[in-house]
Amino acid sequence: MSKPGAWLRGLATDLEISILFSTRLPLAHSAPIGGGDVARATWALPIAGALLGGAGALAYWTAFQLGLPSVIAAGLALAATLVATGCLHEDGLADTADGFGGGNSVRHKLEIMRDSRIGTYGACALTITFVLRWSALVSIIDPPAVATALIVAHASARAPLPIFMWLVPPARADGLAAEAGLPPRTSVAAAAVLGILALLLGLGPLAAIIGLLLLAAAGILMGWLSMRQIGGQTGDVIGALEQINEILILLAAVVLLEA
Repeated sequence: MSKPGAWLRGLATDLEISILFSTRLPLAHSAPIGGGDVARATWALPIAGALLGGAGALAYWTAFQLGLPSVIAAGLALAATLVATGCLHEDGLADTADGFGGGNSVRHKLEIMRDSRIGTYGACALTITFVLRWSALVSIIDPPAVATALIVAHASARAPLPIFMWLVPPARADGLAAEAGLPPRTSVAAAAVLGILALLLGLGPLAAIIGLLLLAAAGILMGWLSMRQIGGQTGDVIGALEQINEILILLAAVVLLEA
């Protein structure tokens, strides 16, 4: 196979792995997927995010065409993204909130984060993320603007995750974060470029700058908090960061798209 052909095939494989990792879409993939494969494929996370945002946008548009009010359309759009992801990042957010809030030592916090049960901190965190995202979608009146906000938020929220994985060490020797290892620098750079493009094309130059500042602030704060709480990052922490990023971009879209 020619080098360009092999390169394109590699990109397609990475995209497939990214979609399989981020969603519950029944894509066929014959070869086993290892942690290193996931780390390499992180460059495509913004593309997978755009697809997820598109699923939410389709649900919103369908509800709007059926004459349903925006409060219901927004709820259906959020539900569509939850079904598509299998609540992957919400699970990480709940586990992180429970661990950081309820543990009295690093070991105890990590044990709580591995427990599938949801505690008070996790339940409150899930309530907050649902309310904020739903409220943001309801506040954006124009349906095309809602679609734009959904796609941009899901794409750009995932773009900083490879950077976070690259900069913040794993908190434990096993688990998803440790197994994946460091993403290649090319994957980190490509994800960042795709995230910037999503912000630029969807919300405009000013929004792109504001969005980048918000995402950078969220990453720095989460990195500092993770190091302080458990000595690094885990898959749950990465999921929690995605949720925070998504909320920030949706709230920014409320202000910028409705200005």
